[in-house]
Amino acid sequence: MTGLNARAQEILRRNDRGGYTVPTHGLYPYQWNWDSAFVALGFAEFDRDRAWREIETLISAQWEDGMIPHIVFHQEDPGYFPGPSVWATGKTPPSSGITQPPVLASIVRSLWEAEGADPACPRMRQLYAACLRSHRWFHEFRDPLGNGLVMVTHNWETGRDNSSEWDDALARVDTSGVGTYQRRDTGHVDAAMRPTQQEYDRYVAILQFGRNTGWNHREIADKGPFRVLDVGMSMELLRANRDLLVMAQALGDQPTIAELAARIALSSQGMDWLWNEEAGAYCSRDVTTGDSSGLVTNASFLAFYADVGSPAQRARLLEALARIRTSARYLLPSLEAGSRDYDHKRYWRGPIWLVVSYMVAQGLREQGYADWAERIRTDSAQLIETSGFYESFSPETGAGSGGPDFSWTAAMWLAWCGKGRDA
Repeated sequence: MTGLNARAQEILRRNDRGGYTVPTHGLYPYQWNWDSAFVALGFAEFDRDRAWREIETLISAQWEDGMIPHIVFHQEDPGYFPGPSVWATGKTPPSSGITQPPVLASIVRSLWEAEGADPACPRMRQLYAACLRSHRWFHEFRDPLGNGLVMVTHNWETGRDNSSEWDDALARVDTSGVGTYQRRDTGHVDAAMRPTQQEYDRYVAILQFGRNTGWNHREIADKGPFRVLDVGMSMELLRANRDLLVMAQALGDQPTIAELAARIALSSQGMDWLWNEEAGAYCSRDVTTGDSSGLVTNASFLAFYADVGSPAQRARLLEALARIRTSARYLLPSLEAGSRDYDHKRYWRGPIWLVVSYMVAQGLREQGYADWAERIRTDSAQLIETSGFYESFSPETGAGSGGPDFSWTAAMWLAWCGKGRDA
């Protein structure tokens, strides 16, 4: 084995902290929820036991109510803000008080099927139970309209932290009581690639609200300063419920089969509320105002991954994809060029993130759009071949942005876009 395959494995091993993997050295020194899920796919290509352990370590931090936190602070690191003392959740191990995209069940299904899909597999059964508890938490605390869509209470939960989709809701967040603090991210990465100070103040203000409630998820959901129905999280949870259903059927878990089938039907119907006819795409919607963002993002195309949309809606999405292809050298940008605040280098306002591209491409292939799926896969591989294993990439130049030697980018090379392309 030579070239990029070896390099990708080296990155995963170097970022391995013994049962969990940091996204990259310095910038992100802890275990992140959805990062670990995708990292497991990379480890599975050369060390399946280590892939399972990545997820098992993550769920060891699952809260009593079922929430899987977005950060697990396995060790103290003064170089990161906001650290465990800021979150003050009182959990063991220490963790943040919010969650992240629910992709875990989809990854568990993939690992399980790669090993033969034995219903007796003890690791699958343990993680199935953890994922089910997590999904029930979403349905209990993050479905305020009862239509199967996911409301986020902090933009960090979305994984698409700085997307323009959150700007209007964030603008209403009161930052007068935030106080002083020292950011650490801009000490590792060019500030031009990161959120502004004003944006970060709003992020901290939302955190402080949750902390002041004692991380009461009911109160946060009902009264929090940031309440948005996220198109990405909604699509990812729907897909994860579909994947969890496959495992439930293999286990013969009849009550859960019925529960998941009902949830899938509800969410599939609810997605219509996120459809924006003018944009020709699924867009996030502000719970407080009812307003749609009207923005076409990479998350809009997760509709294929979730298997939703009428033939007419899918045709409109493909039209949007074709339009984006004319303005972007590489697919799939996180925001369509020409949109408000588009920036090909700034965090989630234009750069390409391969984990989202992976999900979109998987969905396109499953729904019969193999040419588009292959285009996204090829572009993703070329980005790594040209610029290395960065956190994200410019859709215009292909240059890397964010953190280097990034774990989930290495995982995506091994598990998806780099297959058959080692150099």
